[in-house]
Amino acid sequence: MEINNAGMRQPLVLAYMGDCIYELYVREYLINKYQNIKVNDLHKKAINFVKAKSQAMAIINIESELTEKEKSIVKRARNQKSNTVPKNADIIDYKYATAFEALIGYLHLNKENERMEHIINKAIEIIDNGM
Repeated sequence: MEINNAGMRQPLVLAYMGDCIYELYVREYLINKYQNIKVNDLHKKAINFVKAKSQAMAIINIESELTEKEKSIVKRARNQKSNTVPKNADIIDYKYATAFEALIGYLHLNKENERMEHIINKAIEIIDNGM
């Protein structure tokens, strides 16, 4: 599948893609870390990685390492107006989580897989150590 102009896509579209990609990496990480665990327990652990508060913590800790383009994507997504209101999240955390997911979506669609994996692995490490 050929994707062009990933950086020009709407931030919420990038976040939509990033959410999917990030959750896939989280699931793989947990399956490898906890080899003999029930699926329900894996799901409970995954929630800690994908909730807005955790993603916000990750992007805030990683932000200083981002390129100018990546910072621009994060800022654009963080400031994007959303029609949805988070049920179980602080609005600030929700905006930062959206920014994190948009960055992952942007990197994925631009096929910057090595950079994307570096950021995802760093985020997982930050969240895992913060729990």
